[in-house]
Amino acid sequence: MEVRIMSQAAPPAQAEPATPVLATYPFDARAIAKRFRHAAIFGALEALGPGEAMRFVNDHNPLPLLRQMSEHFGETVVVEYRENCEAGVVIDFIKVA
Repeated sequence: MEVRIMSQAAPPAQAEPATPVLATYPFDARAIAKRFRHAAIFGALEALGPGEAMRFVNDHNPLPLLRQMSEHFGETVVVEYRENCEAGVVIDFIKVA
């Protein structure tokens, strides 16, 4: 899995993705009960087609999730950080294959 950290200076809406994206769908993990989050995230990622992205919002940097995603999806999902600060993260998960 490729992880790209985008510039922290520009707001997420202004940052251009490094990987071409056909459509981006919002996914706010903060609104999902913690015990269901990983299953919901994996289900959403499975539903993406090539070139589609899920804009993931969370209250913390999900490092264990990223490790699980790498094991499950390998190189088919690119991870691009849009924002990473104390308040939380915004990450684009882009399906490339």
